[in-house]
Amino acid sequence: MGTENEGLNLVRYPWIPCLIDGSTEELSILDVFRRANEIQEVVGELPTQTFAIVRLLEAILYRALDEDYESVQDWERMWPDGLPVEDIERYLAQWEHHFELFDPVQPFFQVAGLATAKGESKGVEQLIMDLPANNRHFTTRGGLATERLNPAEAARWLITLQAYDLSGIKSGALDDPRTKGGKGYPIGTGYSGHLGGILLEGSTLAETLLLNLVAPDMTGGFNAEDLPAWERPQLDKPESYADRVPTGPNDLYTWQSRRVRLWREGEWITGSLVANGLVLTPQNLHRIEPMTAWRRSKPQEAKLKRELVYMPKEHDPTRAFWRGLAALTPRLQPVRAGKDADPNQPPITIDWLRRLQDERVLPASTRIGLRAIGVQYGSQSSVVTEIVDDRLNVAVEVLREQSRPLAAAAEDAVARVEESVFAFGILAKHLDIAAGGEGDGAEQRARELAFHGLDSQYRAWLSKLGPESDVSAVYAAWKRLVREFLTAEADSLVQQSGPQAWQPREYRGAPMNATIAQAKFASMLNKSLGRLEDLEEAS
Repeated sequence: MGTENEGLNLVRYPWIPCLIDGSTEELSILDVFRRANEIQEVVGELPTQTFAIVRLLEAILYRALDEDYESVQDWERMWPDGLPVEDIERYLAQWEHHFELFDPVQPFFQVAGLATAKGESKGVEQLIMDLPANNRHFTTRGGLATERLNPAEAARWLITLQAYDLSGIKSGALDDPRTKGGKGYPIGTGYSGHLGGILLEGSTLAETLLLNLVAPDMTGGFNAEDLPAWERPQLDKPESYADRVPTGPNDLYTWQSRRVRLWREGEWITGSLVANGLVLTPQNLHRIEPMTAWRRSKPQEAKLKRELVYMPKEHDPTRAFWRGLAALTPRLQPVRAGKDADPNQPPITIDWLRRLQDERVLPASTRIGLRAIGVQYGSQSSVVTEIVDDRLNVAVEVLREQSRPLAAAAEDAVARVEESVFAFGILAKHLDIAAGGEGDGAEQRARELAFHGLDSQYRAWLSKLGPESDVSAVYAAWKRLVREFLTAEADSLVQQSGPQAWQPREYRGAPMNATIAQAKFASMLNKSLGRLEDLEEAS
């Protein structure tokens, strides 16, 4: 296999897919930064690939600014003018030699000379997140696309692998004392696989990178040791991949969960070796990991015998992102410490956004995208079962502490949906029981139908909620919309229930039929949403 490295420096080689004026174009790292004001977004082959690439770009931006970025005022100077391209160019010129995909000494995100005792390598399929190892019936790739990658594809999947690789047995590296019987035993998924990723999105990539560029004091202050992977020695000695504590965001954004080596034949990458890299578990990284919400874990506190343990709040693929909005909105109560600490912590990026508003740097009318990206693994994290990718458009004012009424309206609107959809499910259950069924299946189907029907409507309502809103009126209008939608769906359910549902049937010691089911539903809806007459008047 060849080892040519000409033209494969990722600083100058086009490999990042970017959306520009409705078309996708692959750009080098340099051109991405130079054209960041033109680029709408990075569009990876999977959303996880986008998340991993944006975090890499974020690390480059942090390091290019170095100690020159300290405060809100430093950020304020960049927001209207765009990224500091000259600083970025100088930084990349200094480290460009470590972005060579096939450098014989220190290849990018790899280990030169990595080998097993038997000198084995595998194909490229283990790099590709959407390509099941034992089942190729559910992938868009086939033929040669499963056997070889071009350099741009290989670079993208290499970065994604470091972030999200599956757990499970890996190739046992010859120089790794952890290798047993030629195998590398599981150390967990790639670090980002633990996260419920939250990416703040602007109208351009430049805005996206700046929105996520929290000031160093938000993550413990400037740390000269918080270096990305390309500024560190490669993981070629046991002491280099021994367990260590991450030093900050740059370290986490480029964490080397695996030791990798790629092989090429001519213009194509055809072979790979993936071995265990740096071990990292996500407990209590909430002070230095900006891009995820956090939840307090009582089981982890008991297991680790610690007073307080926070874990990343992973996304639930069965629930729309907006149903968990309360994890991002301002707290009702002051922050508590110790054993009474808050059960949830928002992403540092959200706290940063609030700070920008409090200091009047970001206008209250600014609207941004909140993008949720994450992975659900199965079977001991050795397979991917779901990839989450969900977006909300919100006014930044909704996330601000001083705008608690807006946040409360957004949260309460979700709570009213949850309660009302629960009532709708109970109606479906009662109708099914009245018709001679068991009820449970009908209840679940009805709730799924209702959430699906209200999904786009909540997103649209939230996107219009802002500092100019009459909160009481728009909240009442939302409750009215929910009530009218569910009432219409309820009428349809009743019509479909059949004549037998109108005959009384005993249920839990009391009669049940369609008339009784409707009355119970109406009562629950009144309790959750209020009477229609009152809502019409308020809105």
